[in-house]
Amino acid sequence: MNWYDLVRGLHIIAVIAWMAGIMYLPRLFAYHAAVPVGSEMDTTFQTMELKLYRIIMTPASLIAVVLGMTLIWIDGHTRGWGFLLKPWMITKLAGVVFILGWHHFLGAARKRFVAGTNQRSARFWKMTNELPFIAAIIMVLAVTTEFGG
Repeated sequence: MNWYDLVRGLHIIAVIAWMAGIMYLPRLFAYHAAVPVGSEMDTTFQTMELKLYRIIMTPASLIAVVLGMTLIWIDGHTRGWGFLLKPWMITKLAGVVFILGWHHFLGAARKRFVAGTNQRSARFWKMTNELPFIAAIIMVLAVTTEFGG
């Protein structure tokens, strides 16, 4: 069995699960922003958002990061550590930092909905919903083309 390919495949699966959640949660926020605080729908959205964040997004993010670090460790020991300074890898790692930050931004926003203090509009959540997808496109193209050597 090729362990590298297994780790890479599991990493991709974890990233897909994480990205699905990270793109769905802002859509839930867009709908949630339109309902009255304390209403039955408010409670329903809070439950959906909590489960998405804690049961899908956070475990998937942790698994994706651990498997990604495992891939870096394997590559470092087989190809040498110089690839970490290549533009394509710097782009990928910058994207990971952005998506991790976005993940935590969404977590803080979820807590504001629970507290009834959300100040962001449905329009804001709809417009920012695509940011992680744009980052993912840039990251995937950087890695698959090894842009910049």
